[in-house]
Amino acid sequence: MSKPFVVVGGDAAGLSAASKCKREEPDREVIVYEKSQWISFAHCGMPYYVKGEIDRLEEMLSLSPEEVAERGITLERHHEVVDVDPNEQVVTVRSDGETFEQPYGDLLIATGARARTAPVGGAEYESVYTMHSMDTAAEVRARVMSPDATTVEDNAFDGGYASVDVGDALAREPPKTVAIVGGGYVGIEMAEAFRAHDFETHLYQRSDTLVPPFGAAVSEQVKETLEANGVTVHLNTTVESLEGESDVEAVVTADGRQSVDLVLLGIGIEPNTELVAETAIEYGESGAIAIDEYGRSSLPKVYAAGDCAEKHHTVTGEPEWVPLGLTANRAGRAIGQTVAGEPEKVGKIAGTAVLKAFELECGRTGIVDHEKAIAAGFDPVSETITAGSRSGYYPGAAETTVTLVADRQSGRLLGGTIVGEDRAAVRINQVATALEAGLTVSEFEQLDLGYAPPFSPVWDPTLVAAKVLRGQLATDE
Repeated sequence: MSKPFVVVGGDAAGLSAASKCKREEPDREVIVYEKSQWISFAHCGMPYYVKGEIDRLEEMLSLSPEEVAERGITLERHHEVVDVDPNEQVVTVRSDGETFEQPYGDLLIATGARARTAPVGGAEYESVYTMHSMDTAAEVRARVMSPDATTVEDNAFDGGYASVDVGDALAREPPKTVAIVGGGYVGIEMAEAFRAHDFETHLYQRSDTLVPPFGAAVSEQVKETLEANGVTVHLNTTVESLEGESDVEAVVTADGRQSVDLVLLGIGIEPNTELVAETAIEYGESGAIAIDEYGRSSLPKVYAAGDCAEKHHTVTGEPEWVPLGLTANRAGRAIGQTVAGEPEKVGKIAGTAVLKAFELECGRTGIVDHEKAIAAGFDPVSETITAGSRSGYYPGAAETTVTLVADRQSGRLLGGTIVGEDRAAVRINQVATALEAGLTVSEFEQLDLGYAPPFSPVWDPTLVAAKVLRGQLATDE
């Protein structure tokens, strides 16, 4: 009988791989080691849980340990894999202070990523948080609630199979002033969450652009929306340190000192690759694990997927690290299929992402930044248009701004962004699909998209952008 398929990490990529392998090869032993108490949880739901739109931790869980067991998978929580020996094909596992060795036939590293805190000094203060774990999300939710929270509210910290002790956080008075360091996905979403609790909210971004991967047109509207909803936005402002005595009391920048009661750090994440640091595994330029088109690392019988691994970009074909949920699930599922005996590619990535900033919807995909496009060997040209989201005479229409980027010589579509308040974000999927198909701007303009007044004008905003960009390409010829 084959040696076990061992998976390190019980979240999106890990459990997708384990489930698919067990489904395709029922007689094979599949073991998943997870060092925490939580499995299969939704990182992306945490800001909305803090906001209060999601009532309980349990609602952010996709699978329970019992459901994993029903699939025939051996799940070991509170078990940390601390060493990999690729020559002997064994991993060393630590639990309750004891260690043991587990042989494997195939191994998947799905250790995810962690939130950055450096280089901000003072991140060790009690009221300084990142938003990358269920335990932290529960603690922040408790901090924003009143000490006289009801029993029903207390149940918000029950995950069904696990819970978080938030007694100390719940006993404290909610903050009056909060600071968010970082204007990326987490920073924008947490600004909305904090304003829902009526806290004075300051957001600090060291560059002049919010959510940089979305480009200038989106950044401008996001800033306007944040400020319209009471968020004080500090662009071109580096947080030099966090200060306080027993707890954080202030954010210090070159412009001065802002008193705060709570700080949320949203300055990015980095891949968890320490487990294989002592092996000969190859890394990409990002520091994440390098893999081939089937998710195989440079070590024999060792795969990597999810936020700890790179993938290949749809537009450039080059390795890139873009940690997102769908691509983690998809890669894990493909690796499970490969391990079971029928190789399946993990697929490419376009960096497609959507973001909500209060009522504003944002989307991006592909290559948007001109410098990045030039570095990839393209001659980029772009156009930005604003069009209605529905027929002008139909109620509910809103302005939708679309930016498309193409290669001047070939006319190939390279990427795009979109922003608006009426179902703008989902329209980015049209552009993402075009990138996967390798369409030119002209070919994209000819797409037969659905039309009816409640849903879209005759010319969808994305098609309007393609039409204008095509005209610019024709002028350049």
